[in-house]
Amino acid sequence: MPDLGGSVMDVFFYLIPVQLMAVALFGAYLMVRRWLRIRSAWRSGLTAEGRCLRVYAVAHGGGDSRVRTSLRHVYEFRARDGRAVRFEEEGGPGTTLEGDIVTVHYADGPDVVATARPGRGGHGCAACAVIAMAGVVVLVCAVFMIALTAMS
Repeated sequence: MPDLGGSVMDVFFYLIPVQLMAVALFGAYLMVRRWLRIRSAWRSGLTAEGRCLRVYAVAHGGGDSRVRTSLRHVYEFRARDGRAVRFEEEGGPGTTLEGDIVTVHYADGPDVVATARPGRGGHGCAACAVIAMAGVVVLVCAVFMIALTAMS
């Protein structure tokens, strides 16, 4: 019976880096998609007066890890065609409370994209950072697989 231990280990050492690369690239895709959606809301030029309906905190982590909380806001506004649009957004300012009036930037269409977060640069910078980190992960995994191939 042939010894399959070496080939199974080789597959294992190629499969894990490929999975890491896939996760990194998918995360970068999601971040860029989110950034493009919010950018379209800012660039559309459409604004509306909205109202903050709800503010709540979400805790992440716990147990042996550090607990991190983030604020989520639920807003509602009326689009220019008259329909009421409600959306939820993470990471808004802590000074926005339930009942506050906010300016909502939105892109019209069948699936309205809206944001009430002030400022424009943060999402683009975050998207660039995630793309750079995904590039580093892909590069390290590719170098690992090339080195493994060279050693075989």
